[in-house]
Amino acid sequence: MSKDYIAARQKKLNSLLKRMGVEALLVTSETNVTYLTGFGGDSSYLLIGKAQTILISDARYTIQIEEECPGLDVYIRPSTESMTKALEKVLKKARLTKVGFESHVVTCALLESLNGITPAIQWAPLDSFVEELRMVKDASEIEETRKAVQQAQQGFGVLRAILTKDMTELEGAHELEHAMRRFGARQAAFDPIVAAGERAALPHAIPSEKRIGESPFLLVDWGAMTQKGYRSDLTRMIIHGRPTSKLEKVYNTVLKAQCAAIEAIGPGVTCKKVDSVARKIIDKAGFGKYFSHGLGHGIGLDIHEGPRLGANQSTELKPGMIVTVEPGIYLSGWGGVRIEDDVLVTRDGHETLTSVPKEFESSLL
Repeated sequence: MSKDYIAARQKKLNSLLKRMGVEALLVTSETNVTYLTGFGGDSSYLLIGKAQTILISDARYTIQIEEECPGLDVYIRPSTESMTKALEKVLKKARLTKVGFESHVVTCALLESLNGITPAIQWAPLDSFVEELRMVKDASEIEETRKAVQQAQQGFGVLRAILTKDMTELEGAHELEHAMRRFGARQAAFDPIVAAGERAALPHAIPSEKRIGESPFLLVDWGAMTQKGYRSDLTRMIIHGRPTSKLEKVYNTVLKAQCAAIEAIGPGVTCKKVDSVARKIIDKAGFGKYFSHGLGHGIGLDIHEGPRLGANQSTELKPGMIVTVEPGIYLSGWGGVRIEDDVLVTRDGHETLTSVPKEFESSLL
């Protein structure tokens, strides 16, 4: 990750901290530490403020930190020293009086420890502070997401080519992840969902030993994670049996809703407005009560990030945000249909990053 991008993120955060009246922020979320430093390890905290930016880690990561974060101030605690003791040393040396903490991450036990070791510091809860910055991606993050999309799409192409009716859902999921890794992914962005027939009615179905040939259609929800940790998220249907009129109707209803919602995406549009566009189409077709989740979510270093596309989400979309658009219809005992793409909000509208064909005919195997 370019030092310029990291420096820009830190500068934005410090401006926000100044506005909030705190001198520094103790970052304990591993994902947020990665975002603000480029360090990809775990079990490490970051103290960041205008006067200092220091990573607190251990000797397992000494070389990795030098490679990934050259020039970053680091406190490497010895194996005999607890993280609490390391924090005490770093905080006392920094001589701070008011420090923010990630209240959505820090446990009651950790907060009690912090109050015990630093009685001179006032601790200020800051909820999802870094996550708000992460909602708008910089150029390097957008490029990584494009890479994650490409790796995922190439993997899906392999799965379609080797899919057989004797293959189980679980085997399909394993083949898909293996293929994405062959195209450069570090791993799957999340455990792939491969669900045949009636099991596709479970939005988060866990792949089973059910054979794909036991049902005429298959739902595949998958994504890739790049070496730098950025993720993609797609869903497509594979129809390998004779399609029924019901399947075609449900499929085209979902597709119409998804395409309309994507067209509604642009800067200044609220997340709930985009959700409502898709939901109205599905409602009108008579399937409203079978669309049981929000329309989509942000992706990045986590598979589920802000912003959220949902009926109660008033956040306005901004250029640089990347969201999934994934309406679905789920009919218990029959199955489900979901279609999902990753969409970048641009200055004058949007760009669909994913390009796997999704017309009904293209889903026929």
